Amino acid sequence: MRLHRLDLTAFGPFGGTLSVDFDELSAAGLFLLHGPTGAGKTSVLDAVCYALYGAVPGARQNGQGLTLRSDHAAPGTRTEVTLDLTVAGRRLEITRQPPWERAKKRGHGTTVDKAQSWLREYDAAARAWKDLSRSHQEIGEEITQLLGGMSREQFCQVVLLPQGDFARFLRADAEARGRLLGRLFDTQRFTDVEKRLADRRRAAEARVKEGDTALLADAHRMQQVAGDTMELPEPAPGEPGLAEAVLTAAAVARSTAREQLAVADCGRLAAESAHAAAQRHLDDTRELARLQRRFADAQERAARLQERAGAHREQRARMERARKAEAVAPVLALRASADSEHRAAAEAEARARAQLPERFTDAGAAGLAAAARRAAEELGGLESARRAELRLAGLAAERADLDRQERADEEVLTEAESWLAGWEETRAALLARVDSAQQAATRAEQLAERREPAQARLTAAALRDRLAGDLDAAERRALASGERAVAARAHWLDLKEQRLDGIAAELAAGLVAGAPCAVCGATEHPAPARKDAGHVDRAAEEAALAAYRQTEDEHAADQRRLGAVREELAAATAEAGDAPTDQLRAEAAELEEHYARARADASALHPAQEELRRAEQEHRRRTAVQREAAVRLASRVGHRERLDRERAALQDEVTHARGALDSVAARAAQLERQAALLTDAADAARAAEESAERLKAADGHLDEAAFRAGFDTPRAAADALLDDAAHRELQRALDAWQTEEAAVRAVLAEADTASAAQCPPAGLTAAETAARAAAERLRQAASAQDAAARRCAELDRLSERATAAARGLAPLREEYDRVARLAGLTAGTSADNGRRMRLESYVLAARLEQVAAAASVRLHRMSSGRYTLVHSDDRTGRGRSGLGLHVVDAWTGRERDTATLSGGETFFASLALALGLADVVTDEAGGVRLDTLFIDEGFGSLDDQTLDEVLDVLDSLRERDRSVGIVSHVADLRRRIHAQLEVVKDRSGSVVRQRGHRPSGRRGSGEE
Repeated sequence: MRLHRLDLTAFGPFGGTLSVDFDELSAAGLFLLHGPTGAGKTSVLDAVCYALYGAVPGARQNGQGLTLRSDHAAPGTRTEVTLDLTVAGRRLEITRQPPWERAKKRGHGTTVDKAQSWLREYDAAARAWKDLSRSHQEIGEEITQLLGGMSREQFCQVVLLPQGDFARFLRADAEARGRLLGRLFDTQRFTDVEKRLADRRRAAEARVKEGDTALLADAHRMQQVAGDTMELPEPAPGEPGLAEAVLTAAAVARSTAREQLAVADCGRLAAESAHAAAQRHLDDTRELARLQRRFADAQERAARLQERAGAHREQRARMERARKAEAVAPVLALRASADSEHRAAAEAEARARAQLPERFTDAGAAGLAAAARRAAEELGGLESARRAELRLAGLAAERADLDRQERADEEVLTEAESWLAGWEETRAALLARVDSAQQAATRAEQLAERREPAQARLTAAALRDRLAGDLDAAERRALASGERAVAARAHWLDLKEQRLDGIAAELAAGLVAGAPCAVCGATEHPAPARKDAGHVDRAAEEAALAAYRQTEDEHAADQRRLGAVREELAAATAEAGDAPTDQLRAEAAELEEHYARARADASALHPAQEELRRAEQEHRRRTAVQREAAVRLASRVGHRERLDRERAALQDEVTHARGALDSVAARAAQLERQAALLTDAADAARAAEESAERLKAADGHLDEAAFRAGFDTPRAAADALLDDAAHRELQRALDAWQTEEAAVRAVLAEADTASAAQCPPAGLTAAETAARAAAERLRQAASAQDAAARRCAELDRLSERATAAARGLAPLREEYDRVARLAGLTAGTSADNGRRMRLESYVLAARLEQVAAAASVRLHRMSSGRYTLVHSDDRTGRGRSGLGLHVVDAWTGRERDTATLSGGETFFASLALALGLADVVTDEAGGVRLDTLFIDEGFGSLDDQTLDEVLDVLDSLRERDRSVGIVSHVADLRRRIHAQLEVVKDRSGSVVRQRGHRPSGRRGSGEE
C-alpha cells in the first residue's frame, strides 16, 4: 500500500482546505512530520485512517462522526477527506464525508445530512477515473479485502507505529506486557476460550452439586422413613463418593425394613386368631342373653294378659250388644230425622206468626191465606197513584232545572256585555305588541348574517395561536426522529460491517465435508473459520435494518405532519388576519349579546299573534253566546206555565191515595210487606201440621223394631249402638288381645328359649370387654404391619430414585472432571501446566517470539552488532511464565532484562520491536505490502552516532521501495531530513507547509 495524496476540508483542527502530496514527501524515502503540540500532526494520520476505514483510531473515535468537523470551519463548508493511494496494484481514490449538522434551508432549526462515501479507480488505459461504489458497506469490504483483511486496530499498529507503547512494553512486567500484546494481536478468542471453559467448569460444578444436593435430600428422606436404623453419608455435595455412600446406606435401610415387616406379619397373624376366638365367644354369649331375655319378656306379657282378662270379657259382651243394636239403627235414624223436621217446622211457624199483628195470632193456615189475598188486591189499586207521584217528582226537578238555566243565561249575558265593552282597547294593544316583535325579528336576521363570519374569524384565530405552538413541537419531533434515523442507519451499517468482517465464519458454518466451497470451490476444508464472541448474524443485521427503516418511516411521517401543520397555520392566519384573538373574542361576544337580545324580543312575535287570534275568536264566541242566551230566556216563559198546570192536577190524586202516610210509595210498600208476611205464615202453619203427623208414625215403627231386637225400650237399643270409631277401637282391642295371647304361648313353647331359661345368666359384659381388647391388639398389629410395608415401599421408591439420580450424575461428574482439567490447564492453575502459563499467554508468547526474532535483525544493526532480543518463558518469582523479554549483550555475552537499557537504547530497541511487529502483523494479514509507514516520537533520546545508525536502518527500508514518515519534535531531524510536512497552528485553524526532496514544496494554502 502506497499513499499518493491526501485532501482535507474542515477536518479536525484544519478549518479550510489543504492537500498533502505523499509522492513528493516519499521521494527521499524519509520525511518528517513536525509542528507544535496541538497543531494537528496526529489529525493528518487520523484523516488517513478515516479515509480507509470510516473511523479514526482508538479513543479519538466518538459519536457518529459529528466530532470530526473542525470548529474553525465556515458554517456552509462540509467536512470532507479524500485519499489517493495504490493498494494491491490498483490506484484508488476514497472520499468520505461524515454526518453534518447544518441549518435548515427553510424554517428554523437544524438538520443532519447523512454521511457520504465515494470510491473511484483510475483506469490507466482510458486515463480517467471511474466510479466503483457509493455504499459505505461495499467500500469498507473492498478496502479491507485489498488490505488482506487487516482491521483498523492492526493498521494503526503497523502503519502508524506508536513508539511510546513499545517503550513501555520493554520495561513492563509480564502482566502489563500481556495486556499490551493483547491490544496488538487479536487474542480475544483465546481469552474467550479460557472464560468459556471456566464458565463450563462452574456450570458443570453447579450441576454436580445440584445433583448431589438432590441425592443427599433423598438420603435425608430415607433416614426420616427408616428412623434411627440408617446413618447419613459423610461426604458433602460435590465431593466424590457421595453417591456410593448414599446407595450403600439405602441398601442397609431396605434390609432392616424388610426384617421389621416380617416380624409385623407374624404379629398380625397371631392377633387375628385371638380376635376370631374372642368374637365367636361374644356371639355365643349374646345369643344366650337374647334367649333368656325373650323367655322373661314372654312371662311378663302372660302376667299382664291375666290381669286384663275381666276387661276383655266386658269388651266381648259390649261388642255382642252392638251387633244386635245394628238391626234397630235404620229405624232410629228415620225417627231422628222426623223429629228434626218437626222441630224445624214448628220454629219456622213461630217466627212467621211473631211478625204478624196480634189479630192473626190464633188464625189457622186457611185464615192466613185469605188475609194475604186481600192485601194483594189493595196493592194493585195503588199503581196509578204511584205513577202520578213519580211524575210530580219529575215536574219539580224539571222546574228547578228551568230556574237554574234561566239564572245561568242571565249571568252569561252580564259577563258577555262586560267583556265586549273593552274589546276595542284590548285589540289595539295586541296589534302594537305584534308590530314590535316583527321589528325585533328583522334586527335578529341582520345580526345573524354578521354573527357567522365573526365566529369563523375567532375560531381561525384560536387555531392560529394553537398551531403556532404545535409548529415548534412538530419541528422538534422531526429533528429528533431525523437524528434517530441517522443513528439507526449508522448502527445498521456497523452491524453489517461486523457481519461482513465475520462472513467467513458464517460461510464456513454451511460447509459440508466433500462438498465444494461456495467461494473457492475446494472440496477440502482443513481450517474453516469459527464464529467469535459477538458475531453478528443475518437476523441481527436484518433487525437493525428493520429498525432503521422504521425510524426512516417515523421521520418521514414527522416531516409530513410538520408540513401539514405549516399549511394549516397559513390557512388559519389568512382567515383570521392579524387581529389579536382577545379583540376578536370581545367583538364576537358583543355581537352575540345584541343577537341574543334581538332574538329574545323576536321570540314574543308568535305568542303575540296567537294571543291576538285567540282574542278575536273569543270576541266572536261571546257575541254568539249573547244572542243565544237572549233567545233561550224568551222561550222559557211558556214552558214554565205548562209545568205549573200539570203539577196542580197530579197533586190531588196523590193526596187521596197515600192516606195517613207520607207518600203513595210508602203505602204500597206497607201493603206489599203485609201480604208477604201473611203468605209465609200460612205456608209455615201447613208445614208444621204435616211434620207432626210424620213424627207420630216414626215413633210407632221404632217401638216395634226395638222389641224384635230384644231391647226393652228404644232408648236401650240406642245406648247399645256404637259409632264407627268406637266400633273400630273396640274391635282393635279384641284383636290385639288374641294376637298377644297367641304370641306368648308360642314363645313359651320354644325348646331353645325354655332351655336357655334354665341356664345361669349370660356374662355379656366380660365377653364384650375381651372382644374389644382382642380387636385393639389386632388394630395395633395391622397398623404396625401397614407402617412396615409403607416403610419398605417408600425406601424402595427413594432407593430407585437415588439409583437413577446416581446414574444420571455419572456423566455429569465425568464432564465436570474433563472440563475442570481443561479449564485448569488453560488458566495455568493445573498441576499439568508446569509453567503456569495461560492459553492467551501461550499464544502471545509465540507471537512475541516471532516479533523478537524480526526485531533482532534491525536492533543488531542499530546497536552496531551489540544487542539482540530473545523471548524467555521463565517464571519470575511466584508469577506465571511465558511473556519474558530479554536483551543479549554481545559485548558481555550475558542476557539481561530489557528494563536495564538506557533511554536511547530503549528507543531504538522499541523502534526495532515496532518494525518487527509490523512485519509479523503484515505477514499475518496475508503478506500485504506496506510501502508507507509512520513512526511517532522518541528520537530525542539518541546521541548523534546512534541517531545516524537508526536513520540508516530506516533509510534501508527504501531498499524495499518503502517510505517512512517520522513524527517528531527533534530539531536535529529537521537538518538531517529534507522532505518535511510542517503543521502550523493559528487562531483561525491549522495549516500545513510541505517541503519535498526537490527545492520547491507545497502546502495546503498554496506554494511556499
